[in-house]
Amino acid sequence: MKNVVILHSDIMPDAGEDELDCLRQADTVAEALRLFGYDPVFLPFVLDLNQTIKAINSLRPEVVFNLVETVNGKGSLIHFAPALLDHLDIPYTGCGTDAIFLTSNKPVAKEIMAQAGIPTPAWISSSGICTGEAPSSTYLLKASWEHASVGLDENSIVNLDDKIDIVALMNKRRKQIGGPCFAEAYIDGREFNIALIAGKAGVQVLHPAEMQFIGFGPDKLKLLDYRAKWVEGTFEYENTTRTMDFSSQDDRLIAGLQDIAKRCWDLFGLHGYARVDFRVDKNGNPWVLEINANPCLSLEAGFAFAVEKASLKFCEAIELIVDDALKRYKSFR
Repeated sequence: MKNVVILHSDIMPDAGEDELDCLRQADTVAEALRLFGYDPVFLPFVLDLNQTIKAINSLRPEVVFNLVETVNGKGSLIHFAPALLDHLDIPYTGCGTDAIFLTSNKPVAKEIMAQAGIPTPAWISSSGICTGEAPSSTYLLKASWEHASVGLDENSIVNLDDKIDIVALMNKRRKQIGGPCFAEAYIDGREFNIALIAGKAGVQVLHPAEMQFIGFGPDKLKLLDYRAKWVEGTFEYENTTRTMDFSSQDDRLIAGLQDIAKRCWDLFGLHGYARVDFRVDKNGNPWVLEINANPCLSLEAGFAFAVEKASLKFCEAIELIVDDALKRYKSFR
């Protein structure tokens, strides 16, 4: 059998649901890989790089399936995994080091998109510099690096009409979530995400999904926050749903979102698989919230649903991702 290492985050015993999900993804990917003759071995990526290098070299994998989302619990170190695999000259799935670094640093990604003419909501940096024109005075304090809506809740909402010290608030929030923050203008409207995968004939832009917020009153912002994603039993979790069914009236909008998603793929040099998150304002204008390199591969996540909508079996999508990694590796040799 062909040897493959499933490299995943080193999950602490007290980890939250967002980090534990990495292990569920590893199990799902392993099951798919076995169908294609691979012998998957699970390996946590630890911050002791010498230890990680020794473990990888001892396994001598043909390819590494990179599922690392955090290192030592920090999303800001996510690029350590592809960087180390580049150093070891081992083929690995998904996006490369540069793409992982640039897309995971959300303010940097927004700056690159803005310069390329891709619409993204206005934002305020940790130093207080405002970029872009905001459609309203409502902002969200977001973690600059962390994924999975870590730190995003009702306490993240800020109204600049209150003449508050936004920098002081971001510094306070930084202490609470353990990392830098930025403030992003809230776009009141519909929320979409579009998954992409490296197909045999090039990147394939998959069918969009729309997140629907059921029963959210006018005083409650429609947010896909931490509770909506991870905390079962909460109002947010139970009343946030996904749909992939649209009327013909949305055809033009969907085509536009897919075009922007493809532009993001090309702009950041993405590989393997990715997801682009959007808001569409009440005038029908799309705004890119963020780009997710190597998005969640659990069967309950949006990527798996998008793959199924494209008439691909999940295991076939995993095979495409591995094939892309091997093809990309060979092209550099």
